Amino acid sequence: MLREIKFVLQLIKLNIASAMEYRASFLMQAVGMFINNGIYFVFWILFFDKFGELRGYSIDQIFLLFAIITLGFGMALTFAGNANRIAEFVAQGRLDYYLTLPRPVLPHLLFSWMNPFTFGDLSFGVISYFFTGRFDPVSIVLTFVSAVLAAVIFVSVFGIFGSLAFYIGNAKEITFFLGNAMISFSLYPIGLFQGAVRLILYTLIPAAFVGAVPVEIVETGNLKLLGYLAIAAAIGATLMTVVFQTGLRRYESGSAINVNM
Repeated sequence: MLREIKFVLQLIKLNIASAMEYRASFLMQAVGMFINNGIYFVFWILFFDKFGELRGYSIDQIFLLFAIITLGFGMALTFAGNANRIAEFVAQGRLDYYLTLPRPVLPHLLFSWMNPFTFGDLSFGVISYFFTGRFDPVSIVLTFVSAVLAAVIFVSVFGIFGSLAFYIGNAKEITFFLGNAMISFSLYPIGLFQGAVRLILYTLIPAAFVGAVPVEIVETGNLKLLGYLAIAAAIGATLMTVVFQTGLRRYESGSAINVNM
């Protein structure tokens, strides 16, 4: 296990070094994502300026919601950039490269690429948190831990969706749709959803576990709820591994020649 952790850390180090080789492109992509998040966020600022509150959420809670989600998503695809590209790799037969190497396929695949856009998410998350005004050590620690667990859930869910390609063929579009649905629903106050939709946001598309639940943890300091979030993250990672490894037995090699840099 220690050996594999060192290997993953080395992959992350190499990804960062590779991104820094093209600093101008890297910065442009990161700034572009930051602006994209900012445009979406302006909507909520204008909304709460006019109406004040929405189903128990105030603008301060929206700041916290955005901080945790963008930090979690940013960490997920900064370090495990291939998490939302698994369906593409399977459909194109590009897992051959990873299968020929003496390393576990899934972690090697997940951590072998970094998405430069997500640095914009990370920076946006940090700035959003400053607007919450929660500078006490407990809130900072709870926010960071919740964001890390949210990142694990993001990676796990993207990995599970992507692994559908082993079973149904080209699942790139459905993976994109489900992944974006999770992100979109997580950015809204959970009080807006009731009944079957709310159940789905805690199960099939667990948007609540990367947004509403972490917000409640930071606001209430509920360590028991933090424990439940950690269990959810562990279950997600385990399920992703099982679904991927089971699907890998069905994998058929591609005929294309790919060079991995």
